[in-house]
Amino acid sequence: MGPIRTFFTAFAERDWTLMGACYHDGARFNDRIFHQLEAREVRAMWRLRLNGVEDLRLAFLVLEENAGSGRVRWNAWYTTNGGRRVHDRVTSTFAFKDGLILRQDDQFDFWRWSRQVLGLNGLLLGWTTWLRDEVRKGAMVRIRKSPELAGPQGTTF
Repeated sequence: MGPIRTFFTAFAERDWTLMGACYHDGARFNDRIFHQLEAREVRAMWRLRLNGVEDLRLAFLVLEENAGSGRVRWNAWYTTNGGRRVHDRVTSTFAFKDGLILRQDDQFDFWRWSRQVLGLNGLLLGWTTWLRDEVRKGAMVRIRKSPELAGPQGTTF
């Protein structure tokens, strides 16, 4: 099984540990919320995103895959901690090195996502860079507080 199928099979099973193992130690991740996450941050992101999600349903279609790159269209359905139902539609582009994900770039409609997750605030403000920046800041704070990034004394980098 190639890195894309391994990654998305683990994703569907909410196995963030295996998902993290699919990333090269020099990996980078980008999407509308997260910019230039390093491998440790990516692993923390998936742990945080999947922790507590009980009703995740995932479907994916590999559009292209070879030894060096790949592209996948995927859909995820889940309920947020606040009880909002979400349907994500994402296209991921990958670069591989040594059979692992070196780069992942995800494209999705932030405004559509924000309407589902934030309700009226997302509807009214989801198109603004201000809301994207606020969501990004909050997400990065949560990632930096995660156990994967904690220093030896429990502090974060």
